[in-house]
Amino acid sequence: MIIGVLALHGGRIEHILMLERLGVTSMPIYKYNDLESIDGLVIPGGESTTMLNLMHNFDIFKPLKERIRSGLPVLATCAGVILLAKEVSNPPMETLALMDISIKRNAFGRQVDSFETGVDIPLLGNEPFPAIFIRAPLIESAGPGVEVIGRMANGNIVAASQKYMIAVSFHPELGSDARLHRFFTEMVANRRNKGRAEESIETTIPAD
Repeated sequence: MIIGVLALHGGRIEHILMLERLGVTSMPIYKYNDLESIDGLVIPGGESTTMLNLMHNFDIFKPLKERIRSGLPVLATCAGVILLAKEVSNPPMETLALMDISIKRNAFGRQVDSFETGVDIPLLGNEPFPAIFIRAPLIESAGPGVEVIGRMANGNIVAASQKYMIAVSFHPELGSDARLHRFFTEMVANRRNKGRAEESIETTIPAD
């Protein structure tokens, strides 16, 4: 199993180190043909407009969109959430538009307003997840096919999932808690094994 980390801009190194800590093979993703080798993808935080421009400059925007649309599992953090969202404000911008969520950019203030707080994410257990917010986006609303998986104490949505996509407004890679990355890698492994099982079943069915 190989998990790619989009490496055009942003906090790619921290994600790679977290995956290494879990014993998972990872690779940086720079160009569209890198996508052929991976079973899952992390879209890290960074500056979303810069990331978007680089995705176009490296001709990876459309191939990435198609790869995710076809079922590639994704963990998007901070700016990565903006790029996945169908609707973005403050200000609006082009996105991959693959996840049915509405996002407000920089909803928690500027860089100097960064903070850490516990977020309840039941699928990770009873212990609140220590979430680090840096110029973070807010998930203002989620469509009917989206599951809200994490909220702040005031009710703000900061984590959601849809099918094989997980989006969190914070930076899980900057702390020591590996639960979110572990959950994602297990999801990728299960999806990969399911695909292999289905392929095996198909090959054993006799032709008419």
